[in-house]
Amino acid sequence: MVPDKERPDATWTAALRARFPCETEIDRVLTRKLEQRHGPGYEPQSLDALLDGVKALLSAEGVRNFRIERLRWLAGGASKLQVAFELSWQHPERGQETTPLVLRMEPAASLVESSRLREFQIIKAMRGIVPVPEALWVDHEAHHLPYPAIVYGFVAGVTKPRDARSQASGMGTVMAPHWRNTLGPQFVSHLAAIHAAPVAPGALPAFDLPVPGTQSIARALNHWERVWEEDADEDVPLMRLACAWLRAHQPPCAAPCIVHGDYRVGNFLFTEDDARITAILDWEMARIGDPHFDLAWAAHPAYGGLAEDGRTHLVGGFMPEGEFLARWEAATGRAVDRAVLHYYKVFRSWLQGVIALGTGWRVARYGRTHQDALVAWIVGIGPRLLADLAVLLEKEA
Repeated sequence: MVPDKERPDATWTAALRARFPCETEIDRVLTRKLEQRHGPGYEPQSLDALLDGVKALLSAEGVRNFRIERLRWLAGGASKLQVAFELSWQHPERGQETTPLVLRMEPAASLVESSRLREFQIIKAMRGIVPVPEALWVDHEAHHLPYPAIVYGFVAGVTKPRDARSQASGMGTVMAPHWRNTLGPQFVSHLAAIHAAPVAPGALPAFDLPVPGTQSIARALNHWERVWEEDADEDVPLMRLACAWLRAHQPPCAAPCIVHGDYRVGNFLFTEDDARITAILDWEMARIGDPHFDLAWAAHPAYGGLAEDGRTHLVGGFMPEGEFLARWEAATGRAVDRAVLHYYKVFRSWLQGVIALGTGWRVARYGRTHQDALVAWIVGIGPRLLADLAVLLEKEA
């Protein structure tokens, strides 16, 4: 019997949970998504309502004698709502100040359903290792705000220079030579620093620390195949084939590390006057796993463009893939395994198919997101993503 995915019952949800065991927090978020799926779609939120929610959150966190001003919407963000504001308060370390902040919040359903608690914890853990905003508070169960949310520091910068060519969400980006020479090395060195960051037991309680071997990739496959089963409304044989291949060829990871999960142009800020990366953003897909995933993700043809010769793909619009990998190897002291990298390129393209053709279609079709036009555009590039996946699998055939 075909399940009613818009009104999933408890029996079907329990079967999915048993079939695709995930990390504890991932399981909670995905189960919550199904439990709330039959509810209302996305409803525009007023700034007054969000102001009340932020006040309630700060009061619950013990913040006293504060004042919130200049509450305003921020543009961008394919999957999350973002609001900027200024908080006059007593900072626990810096004393009385006015702090520019950002409220980052889920819509009714997200292009990537993820945990604000995990995002909050990983940003705090990365503070001092790579440039990230200061994470201050989290309302991961939406006790005070309409949807799960975090509050972190506002960081100055832009996601692309004025003279760059790009499409939506950082896709198709080509940087001018002077940006390649200044931002490119930082792009690689920050990724290397993320992968070298210590992963101490208990430091990230919302993450299940995997043992060396295939546990990390098995969990990731369970996570995203479960999302496909929950969200896809049409069977795609190529997606089934790719998943079967991924299941059959899981590479062991001897030293799992922090993986950003969406490391690419468009997900960092930099200042144009001094060409300095000021913040790595969008940690919602972070996990503990194989660093080859981040390398494969950043090197996707969609997140870059062609050099002046019209043939050479530039990773992130910065440098050829060979140079990108060589710089990462030099910075980390670790060797890139080309076979494992190929595996994660297949995994990356399959995962993007899950997001575009499964979740993207569903949240756009049923009015669950504030970015319906952008999400519909992402659904529209699904065939392009499948074409990339087919080429990668043909190499194995």
